[in-house]
Amino acid sequence: MPAKFSLPPLPFEPTALAPAISADTFAQHHAGHHKAYVDKLNALADEHDFTETSLLEIIRETADVDPEDVSEQVSAGDIFVHAAQHFNHSFYWKSLSADGGEPTGELLAAIERDFGSVEALKKAIVDKGVDHFASGWVWLVSDDGKLELLGGHDAQTPVIDEDLKPVLVLDVWEHAYYLDHQRARKAYLDAVTAKHLNWAFAAEAYAAESVEDLGLGIGNG
Repeated sequence: MPAKFSLPPLPFEPTALAPAISADTFAQHHAGHHKAYVDKLNALADEHDFTETSLLEIIRETADVDPEDVSEQVSAGDIFVHAAQHFNHSFYWKSLSADGGEPTGELLAAIERDFGSVEALKKAIVDKGVDHFASGWVWLVSDDGKLELLGGHDAQTPVIDEDLKPVLVLDVWEHAYYLDHQRARKAYLDAVTAKHLNWAFAAEAYAAESVEDLGLGIGNG
């Protein structure tokens, strides 16, 4: 049986975000960590008869806990962890850009309404990431049009709640930055938020009816 889920290509050259994120980091993170999640997910999907189930359906069916109960969510089973991490990483690559530009239009208006300014949002992202204990993610999400930041531990993902729509995400697992910045998570977050947030993708995600419309390249599910 052909693999159901696939590793999406990076939407930029591996050298394009250096020195914020190096080609060596992308080689380990994308071709190493993310590919391992995809390979294991395909094996688990076959084992647990999820071969005809979409990625988001797998995540929502196997989470089966209160979205705010982090410890239960991550312990819900291997298939949840690998499905969620496939989604999270796929969204992370799309959230990055060699030259991210600036937010415009409806997204800019929402940022200014909910955070005061783009710079205030960037600072809030950095602060959220620095304050996050251990491994996880910093998500910018839309809740019925209102923007807010969420921290997620380990494989936690906002898409288990169908009322939340992800807009951007930054990975704060150590493998996302350790080769380039060692323990300096803030240096990584500062560098990425300064010029490598993909605001065009964020605008698309904010305007989309649902995350399924974004074409993340996550496989045929």
